[in-house]
Amino acid sequence: MRIIGGEARGRPIRLPGECRIRPTADRVKKSLFDILHPVAGKSFLDLFAGSGNVGLEAISRGARFAVFVEKDIRLVGAIRAALSQMGYAERAEVIRADALRGLGSLVQKGERFDIIFADPPYDQGLAMETLQYLEGGDASAEDGIVVLQHSVREELEASLNKAMELNDQRRYGDTMLSFLTRKIQG
Repeated sequence: MRIIGGEARGRPIRLPGECRIRPTADRVKKSLFDILHPVAGKSFLDLFAGSGNVGLEAISRGARFAVFVEKDIRLVGAIRAALSQMGYAERAEVIRADALRGLGSLVQKGERFDIIFADPPYDQGLAMETLQYLEGGDASAEDGIVVLQHSVREELEASLNKAMELNDQRRYGDTMLSFLTRKIQG
């Protein structure tokens, strides 16, 4: 696993042994950042961060600040080590917590993000639960975007309420990227 773009391009991202995660594949990550371009100067939230692969990519591509939320202590340590090795520790915060609890804490502090990326474990109902939580909270900046990476078997549209709308979906094998924004109230 490595950074594929920006100033840290080619730098490896190391994982502790015996960690069972499903990192975002390079081709999915490339497509994600091609669609989100530009991320320079934006705030980025990486929920269910795992290796921190996507948030590290965002910082490498110029994101102003990134917050990583991950519950596994070994992965939290790996993310912190990668941030330090790449010189990004001052531009990031790593929160050790369950994704929804960490998100709740950020919302309580009034944090808002230009880009929220969530990659919950597939086929456990967490994609819909995460989406419903994001719709009810104010974690997204007014013109922010939410990207949910999920299994193609998980349908999102039925889970949407009136707060968010699905703008785009891209399929990559078993992986779906869903792009959502707040609905304009009028």
